[in-house]
Amino acid sequence: MAFRTAISNNVISPVRTSVAGARSISSWWQHVDPAPKDPILGVTEAFLADPSPDKVNVGVGAYRDDNGKPVVLDCVREAERRIAGNLNMIFADFQKRFHPDSQIYIPIPTWSNHHNIWRDAQVPERTFHYYHPESKGLDFAGLMDDIKNAPNGSFFLLHACAHNPTGVDPTEEQWREISYQFKVKGHFPFFDMAYQGFASGDPERDAKSIRIFLEDGHLLGLAQSYAKNMGLYGQRVGCLSLLCDDEKQAVAVKSQLQQLARPMYSNPPVHGALVVSIILDDPDLKKLWLKEVKSVVRENSGMADRIIGMRTALRENLEKLGSPLSWEHITNQIGMFCYSGMTPEQVDRLTNEYHIYMTRNGRISMAGVTTGNVGYLANAIHEVTK
Repeated sequence: MAFRTAISNNVISPVRTSVAGARSISSWWQHVDPAPKDPILGVTEAFLADPSPDKVNVGVGAYRDDNGKPVVLDCVREAERRIAGNLNMIFADFQKRFHPDSQIYIPIPTWSNHHNIWRDAQVPERTFHYYHPESKGLDFAGLMDDIKNAPNGSFFLLHACAHNPTGVDPTEEQWREISYQFKVKGHFPFFDMAYQGFASGDPERDAKSIRIFLEDGHLLGLAQSYAKNMGLYGQRVGCLSLLCDDEKQAVAVKSQLQQLARPMYSNPPVHGALVVSIILDDPDLKKLWLKEVKSVVRENSGMADRIIGMRTALRENLEKLGSPLSWEHITNQIGMFCYSGMTPEQVDRLTNEYHIYMTRNGRISMAGVTTGNVGYLANAIHEVTK
């Protein structure tokens, strides 16, 4: 059986002067240097400081409507009316505690914080092929070779859908081949699913990779976030699930995860977790949520449909400008992000000359693209890439 631990704000709920010979108090922290700026949060800081009226922020993966405003879903409003953590980190520590000689295979590229999480848990990191820069698609042959060549019983981090940052996902048939090879090698799949619903607009369809692994009899782990697909960014609500052999094992595993979480954040605020629980447990609210993720409720189109529409608009604008490059990958990729293929130098030009902000790896957050700025964005991209 499987057990699940819901979190809110990264918390699990059912997952003076000196004396002679003494060290000067002021010397305790003199050796601590400022931490480097987060590559994504730093983009937002620079954007907020820019006085240009034409500035565009396509760096942060937080959903916005076509006016660039945050969206509060109607189902969330109703759930809040009724009631007036980091999951990857917990699993990384759990892996280190109970498989101390193991390592983690992480796709290249991946969400930048994945590296920090397993590094801080002191789990050695290996990488596997994922993105093919020339085709701007999946390097499936390289991925499968790395799975086959990894030592039996290795841990792999997989993006369940809407891969961050590339927007490139395996097809259903490719997922089946991956699952089969994992079974042959005895690998452990740990899924990170932060964008369920943003790939296809259908949360059920976006969970297909996980269902394939379950059908094939894998024991697996899953870190699932509701921050984006329910618009609960301040609450950071999610769920950590580990599939266990039986109830006795599940109870033991849950107790160890709770012990790991205790020094991280102890007891959680309950608001965000209750909002999610109410929506998922109430058939009418769940139906409304599924509708809002996919299609039209208010004056703006649904979240997934709007992003898909902006992909089409950005590609069409670039093609109308006569760009000599192929931009098919904009509409071939899925989810929140477009891995544009632009170089760090080209991104720097976008920022310095056009006040457009994104991470230097060329990742565009499609949620930041609107009907009002897509033409400006396309023209700027054309100018730095032509």
